[in-house]
Amino acid sequence: MRKIALPVADGKLSAHFGHAPVFYVYHTEENKIIKEQMENPPPHEFGVIPNWLAEIEVTDLITGGIGPKAVDILNARNINVFTGAPVENPGKIIQDFLSGNLKTTANMCNHDEGHDCSN
Repeated sequence: MRKIALPVADGKLSAHFGHAPVFYVYHTEENKIIKEQMENPPPHEFGVIPNWLAEIEVTDLITGGIGPKAVDILNARNINVFTGAPVENPGKIIQDFLSGNLKTTANMCNHDEGHDCSN
């Protein structure tokens, strides 16, 4: 079984991993969703959310933008990270991911916009 997490804000994938108010977590087997749930992350502080995802046994993260230190923590905790996913409905993103059709681009985390992308 895989547990795939997506950070969500306003009903769409959040472009900024550490600032998402909720994470949708999809439990999948053989590329089929068997359960979905919404999880409220702990407050945004360095390293807290990546470690929380590991504690709730997430295996994969699909996100728009994420800082390199957060990616390092997630990878060290054996969580696969897929960045640059489009800001769309999480249901469409997970279906595209499971069918092998998810189109990703560069990591959307952009320091020029004044956002803290450290985690």
